[in-house]
Amino acid sequence: MDKKELIDQLILFGKRRNAPISADLMECLLSVSTIKEIKKGSLLASVGDNTQTAGIVLSGILRSYYIDSDGNDITRGFMPAGYMCMDEGFFGYKERIWTIEALEDSIAIFFEVKAVRNFINENVEFKNLWIALLESTIPYKYYREGGFLIESAKERYMHFKELYPDVVDRVPQKHLATYLGITPESLSRIKNSLKNKQ
Repeated sequence: MDKKELIDQLILFGKRRNAPISADLMECLLSVSTIKEIKKGSLLASVGDNTQTAGIVLSGILRSYYIDSDGNDITRGFMPAGYMCMDEGFFGYKERIWTIEALEDSIAIFFEVKAVRNFINENVEFKNLWIALLESTIPYKYYREGGFLIESAKERYMHFKELYPDVVDRVPQKHLATYLGITPESLSRIKNSLKNKQ
C-alpha cells in the first residue's frame, strides 16, 4: 500500500463519519504511525497487554474475543476495513481486555494513543473526528444491548446482516454464532429457514 493510497483511505475513514480530515493532518498522523501486515490466524493483542497503541483496519478483517468462565471462546466484535481496533487505551484501560486475531490477511495502521490524544487536544479537525467516532459507537452499543434484550436469535442475525453485509459471509460461522449469543447449529437452522423462504 503506497502512501497516497493510505492517505486516501484515511481521508475516506473521516468522510464516512462526517468528519473530513485534510491530507496535511493525515501527514501528521502518519508521522507517528506504523503500518503492519497481519497474517490470517495471527494474534495482534492478548488480554493483559498494554494499551499504548491503537489502530485502524485498512484491509482484511479482525476479530476481538474473550474466554468466558467456562472456557468458551466468545466473539465480542468484528473489525473490517475502516474500523478502529485495540482502542481500549482511549477509554482509560491500562491493559487489553480483549484478544484480537486476524480472520483474513489484513493491513492496519497503528499509532501511539498518547500522540493521538495530543492531536485531539490541539486540532479542531481531529477533535471533530474523535467526537464523530464516539457518537458512532453509541448506536452500536444500543444495538448490542437491545438485541439481546428484545430480539430473537433470528432477528439478531438479520439485523447483523443488514448492518454488516460485507462481514456476514467472511467470518467463520462459529464466531458469528458466539457474537449473536447462539450455537453454530442454531445459526445454521436460521440460515436454512431464511433460504427456504426465498
